[in-house]
Amino acid sequence: MNLNQPELSNHQNPNIMAFFIDTHCHVYLEEFKNNLSEKMQAAINHNIQQFWMPSIHKNYFETMVKVAQEYPSNCLLMIGLHPCYVKDNFEEELDFVKHQLATQQHKFIAIGEIGLDLYWDKTNLSNQIKVFETQLEWALHYHLPVSIHCREAMGEAINIVKPFADRGLRGIFHCFGGSLAEAQAIIDMNFLLGIGGVATFKKSDLISVLQKVPLTSWVLETDAPYLAPNPFRGKINEPAFLKYTIDHLVSKLDMSCETLAESTSQNALQLLNTNKL
Repeated sequence: MNLNQPELSNHQNPNIMAFFIDTHCHVYLEEFKNNLSEKMQAAINHNIQQFWMPSIHKNYFETMVKVAQEYPSNCLLMIGLHPCYVKDNFEEELDFVKHQLATQQHKFIAIGEIGLDLYWDKTNLSNQIKVFETQLEWALHYHLPVSIHCREAMGEAINIVKPFADRGLRGIFHCFGGSLAEAQAIIDMNFLLGIGGVATFKKSDLISVLQKVPLTSWVLETDAPYLAPNPFRGKINEPAFLKYTIDHLVSKLDMSCETLAESTSQNALQLLNTNKL
């Protein structure tokens, strides 16, 4: 099934941004192997019309490319090494990323997802930092934004990114759930906040943070199949579930669905335009 451009009516007028973009979803993973067409159409039915796919490591790359080829007007590719897969073979994994960037066989909208993760493993921080900084440098070289994974390492990640941001790097701090001070530090670097299902969690303070930061500083995401919003928390997430995050944000932040769609989509597309894609 090819959800091609003519079916996405809002794309026909570039001045209309009343559609949603899922800026971070892994719809190429096993969880979608048998029902991808159904799940994609469900998202389209909720006016979610673009899906940005971050890479994890090379073993998933071929499947990710096939999904992008099946949905060329909707699914956009990133390339990168996820910090949780920085293992003993990280140099081999980096060589793969480097090769994909150099050959330009595929069009990548960003380098990601990259970053730091100290939740699962604190023993290889030095290698994570090396891999992170290497890919940040590549992003500058290829004029690409970045999608940053950061778990239990926000301060470290911000400190690493800042000198690159000072040189013009832009991107998204994916799955943001931090404090107002952290949000402001990210915004001050001209980076965006990736807002997803965490905003709907009962113990999350994210709504109060979003009330204090401009709508121009964030984009929407699902991280499917992970981090499903309430009322599906703990279950397999999917792009269509962005609707529940949208409904929650509209209700709590007292804005229209159209305003949220127009602003967050414009923020996302401007990020790509800024990097001359």
